[in-house]
Amino acid sequence: MINFDYRNADSSVIGSENGLDLANEFSQYKDRIREIIADLNKRKDKPGQWLQWMNLGYNEETLWYVKEYASMVRGRFDNVLVLGIGGSALGGLAVTEALLKPYWNLLTPEQRNNFPRIFFLDNIDPDTMNGLFELLDFKKTLVNVITKSGSTAETMSQFMIVKDLLVKAVGEDEYRKHVVATTDKQTGVLRQIAEQEGYKTFVVPDDVGGRFSVFSAVGLLPFALAGIDIDEIMNGIKDMDLALKNTDINENIAAQSALIQFLMDVKKGKNLSVMMPYSSRLRYISDWYVQLWAESLGKCETLQGQHVHVGPTPIKALGATDQHSQIQLYNEGPNDKIITFIRVENFDTQLEIPKIFEYTGIGYLGGKTINALMNAEADSTRVSLSDYARPTVTITLPKIDGYHVAQLIYMLEIQAAIAGELYNINTFNQPGVEQAKNYTYALMGRAGYEDSAKSLQSKLEMITKS
Repeated sequence: MINFDYRNADSSVIGSENGLDLANEFSQYKDRIREIIADLNKRKDKPGQWLQWMNLGYNEETLWYVKEYASMVRGRFDNVLVLGIGGSALGGLAVTEALLKPYWNLLTPEQRNNFPRIFFLDNIDPDTMNGLFELLDFKKTLVNVITKSGSTAETMSQFMIVKDLLVKAVGEDEYRKHVVATTDKQTGVLRQIAEQEGYKTFVVPDDVGGRFSVFSAVGLLPFALAGIDIDEIMNGIKDMDLALKNTDINENIAAQSALIQFLMDVKKGKNLSVMMPYSSRLRYISDWYVQLWAESLGKCETLQGQHVHVGPTPIKALGATDQHSQIQLYNEGPNDKIITFIRVENFDTQLEIPKIFEYTGIGYLGGKTINALMNAEADSTRVSLSDYARPTVTITLPKIDGYHVAQLIYMLEIQAAIAGELYNINTFNQPGVEQAKNYTYALMGRAGYEDSAKSLQSKLEMITKS
């Protein structure tokens, strides 16, 4: 199992001004935490609670269908192109980056064991899109378009372009075999198109928000297509879920982390939450975490409708890279952050530093390993931050594999759910995102948004004049 170390957030290490008396806090909050965990597990099967993501690790039917489809198309395509944005892409990108061999898309087919290259088109920058489209042979590309509503402007505009390219490459009849849609089971524009055009489809489950959807077909299908062992992923989720059902805060690492993050914000004024893995393969975990934390906890109302404007701001970083760009600020700038390190105990490979230049000041590195250097960087940064009374916590993975990466992601999901309850807000809605979406629909001329378009145009003109 993954390990969680909170000692460097304790007042005994960094002082009472910036640290927490965690033994006392755990004791004070033990009943509230027990209540939250029990309530989450009680509500997870009820429609409308948006907690069905807690059951995804046990969805054997989806697992079977995904593996069957991946087996059926095995060897038919050189490329998988995933179209999605936000929760439809970030989780998939994070896991594939972690679990596939580094530089996967640059490897030969033999080095990839004849599994396809995989590309996530998670933005609508025209230069990036055109660059990728020029690179891909659409005759040998499978397209997975992901949007529950089917009305996501970014994803559907991508798909409209890609559909046209597929038809030009393989013809109107054949192109359908190159498309698999992941969308709502019954409703929405993409569901309508999929049924009319005859695409293979998978379901985005009800009561699962995008940022919590990585272990549904949203993530499992791209993983399986690229040859990732999704059974191992599901086993990791189930084992972590069992551990996190424990209502004792002294035994539940997600509850410990959630409470520390919450108290550092409301008691110590540390409203910036930095996620800093010491592994390039885990760098996109930070991107996924930023969405999870920001959309889940950044809310303007309590559950009772009181205006509060709460939520810690998530920041992504990468060790050891960002020791040379951010740590100066973290050590000597405002003491308004709590930093979560992710550390890897055993990397897949070992890289030794040759014993050369022994007559110079860098000779001491010879004979050591890059593995040891990376973890020395992580440990020394933790100690350095504690010297400056900066709170940190550390999550350690025994190794980077499907089992432990799944545990990490699921633990962070549960952490967000518990933190939302501590903040007394709706963790699972995102009204602040919907406003910008509606304005986009208006600007692009979607029917039904004419009044919004007029209002928005007036606001834009005022901004331009000022």
